[in-house]
Amino acid sequence: MHTPFKKSALSVALLCAITLSGSVWAAESVLLGAAGNYAILSKTGISTVPQSAVTGNIAVSPAASTYVTGFALTADPTNVFSRSTQVVGKVYAASYAAPTPSNLTTAVLDMQTAYVDAAGRPTPDFLNLGSGALGGLTLVPGLYKWGSGITMTDNVTLSGGSRDVWVFQISGNLIMSGAKRINLSGGAQAKNIFWQVAGQTTIGAGAHFEGVVLSKTGITMMTGASMNGRALAQTAVVLQSATVTQP
Repeated sequence: MHTPFKKSALSVALLCAITLSGSVWAAESVLLGAAGNYAILSKTGISTVPQSAVTGNIAVSPAASTYVTGFALTADPTNVFSRSTQVVGKVYAASYAAPTPSNLTTAVLDMQTAYVDAAGRPTPDFLNLGSGALGGLTLVPGLYKWGSGITMTDNVTLSGGSRDVWVFQISGNLIMSGAKRINLSGGAQAKNIFWQVAGQTTIGAGAHFEGVVLSKTGITMMTGASMNGRALAQTAVVLQSATVTQP
């Protein structure tokens, strides 16, 4: 385990220097299984304040389609899925016809397995970095752990190659301030970034987020927020005129 960095000009410089010299620590990707078929997956409900825009499938299970609200769903004649003008993809729910219920049961189990995997990885490369205040930092690939929540009150940069992996273990909430951004550099890809959040995830108005959120509770995206990634929640996902694009 590496000594935690304090948030300072020196810590930023050190992180940047590590980044420029190449990836020192390697984390293994978190396997999503069938949960990877969805841009948004929730156990209890998905709501939107129109107009939101989702590129990718969305699903709820074990909740029924009545817990997908604000999307003005149009059922397919097969009753296997629905459509929405706010979703470039399909909308699934546990109340739809076979094989949807079985498929969603598998997806939810895989989501939970992925959460446990991400949360349980030992020996983090960085422990309690910045005391959870990540604004202004550049983060290299690796396994990060916080015994509290984290905040992003300024832009955050993730710098690494196209095959590098970031896993963030967060014991509390993830709160991203409005109009802030996660920026990727060096070829880093959102599909290789995993945020395991034990508490609530809130992405502020007009903010831009990168990566896959595995949330034990809920995920809320405020007005104009955008995500290049996936929102996988064990409770509800709330969109307020937000954009989600699966990587």
